[in-house]
Amino acid sequence: MITIRFQLMTKAILLFTGAALLVAGGGSSLLRGEAEQAPFVVLLGVAQDGGYPQAGCRKECCASAWQNPARKRHVVSLAVVDPGTGQRWLIDATPDFREQLRMLDEITGTGVSTRVIDGIFLSHAHIGHYLGLTQLGREVMGSRETPVYTMPRMKTYLETNGPWDQLVRLGNIALRSLADGKSIRLNERLSVTPILVPHRDEYTETVGFRIDGPGRSVLYITDIDKWERWETRIEDEIARVDAAFLDGTFYDIDELPGRDMSDIPHPFIVESMERFAGLPEKERAKIRFLHFNHTNPTLDETSPQAKEITSAGFRIAVEGEKISL
Repeated sequence: MITIRFQLMTKAILLFTGAALLVAGGGSSLLRGEAEQAPFVVLLGVAQDGGYPQAGCRKECCASAWQNPARKRHVVSLAVVDPGTGQRWLIDATPDFREQLRMLDEITGTGVSTRVIDGIFLSHAHIGHYLGLTQLGREVMGSRETPVYTMPRMKTYLETNGPWDQLVRLGNIALRSLADGKSIRLNERLSVTPILVPHRDEYTETVGFRIDGPGRSVLYITDIDKWERWETRIEDEIARVDAAFLDGTFYDIDELPGRDMSDIPHPFIVESMERFAGLPEKERAKIRFLHFNHTNPTLDETSPQAKEITSAGFRIAVEGEKISL
């Protein structure tokens, strides 16, 4: 009898202690459920417009990726997800749109939204950022009124040039207007704000985005000319957010010998690291470089250049990385 009573008391103590630890650690089933329902962003690609390995590349930089498919990297794209509503939005529609939608399904499930995707925000009209829209047409998905958020020149470009105008005419996409610095409310918990940046702009303007959730914010700028060409101080934008995905197309000036790099004036990673070197450690840790050209040695996480980035307190963006909002 004494043994039975002791066993029951021990079991009760263990159950009470376990429950107390869960609550104290923020791990109760209720708290876990709340955390699981928090909106988040997830990175679906890290490569420049041509992906990695790049078409026609027979050089050493792409050799390992041709030989080992696990080294393949998709074109840069970010998904915004609200598990509570099942809604999902994409920033940019890349040439890897098909694979990235499948990645998103595997990460989030199909959700409860009636749409495959609840909207697409376009940053600009360079090929890696909008060619995926063709998948919404009648030849493939035949989508109905998928919201596509664009700046004014981008909107006109899609309305007046084929095959994009057909998507508009047939109602596959519904163009929604964006304005610099004006937030778009996605739902009660999420908003997206376009931020105009300088970047060649042959056909359209170029924007980065800030994504704001109930608790955290993320900055996303994949394409920009040199930081000093921007009237806004990038350091001020970094200070406003909890994580910053920034243009890291080229590591340094030596990647494309014989090419005039002024034609493609992205900020080199070495330039960005020098500029941001004086930031506090916490601010540097927010920065994640991405949009890597196939020549960028950072694509090899074991390279000296990749180790230099991380040893300086910065980060290298990774496909599948999730950040809670």
